[in-house]
Amino acid sequence: MILALDTSTAACTAALLLPDGTIVASRDEEIGRGHAERLVPMIAEMLEGHVPTRLLVGVGPGSFTGLRVGIAAAHGLAIGWSIPLAGMNSLALLAAAALPGEGKVAAAITATGPILNLSPEKAAAKVDAPLVVGSGAQALVAERGSGEALSLAPIASRALMLPELLRLLDCKPIYVRAPDARPKAAA
Repeated sequence: MILALDTSTAACTAALLLPDGTIVASRDEEIGRGHAERLVPMIAEMLEGHVPTRLLVGVGPGSFTGLRVGIAAAHGLAIGWSIPLAGMNSLALLAAAALPGEGKVAAAITATGPILNLSPEKAAAKVDAPLVVGSGAQALVAERGSGEALSLAPIASRALMLPELLRLLDCKPIYVRAPDARPKAAA
């Protein structure tokens, strides 16, 4: 069994999957903040005595704290269970949250950071997918004046829908913005 989890957004999502994609158990909660308090109990609720043989964790792009919580938990669980761990692209997992058969889908999140960040105006000129999902979907669709925007979050139970290359990433966070906490300036 494969345990997949993602904490890159305001959602906390985890799923226990068979290699063929069959969902054994899954949990998806919009929690805002509090991933650290909710993730491990959520996983424990799903496992019911099962021990996964592989673990996938969303590595972003996403929020600083959310990514750190998910990746740290995944490392700890992988060590404890002595199972392989791999990262998966959270933006691709967000796109996979759209129903299959929706056609071309784009994922957009509201953020600033070192990855390719475009204003809604510039993104609207580049993105032609009729369906845009994520926290930045509404702004992008409004700017270009066409399409459908859905405020979806990543869904861990869709992890095996991702291309294999997007499920074999290093378990290093890809941040969309700097952390809110700052070191205190020396006096």
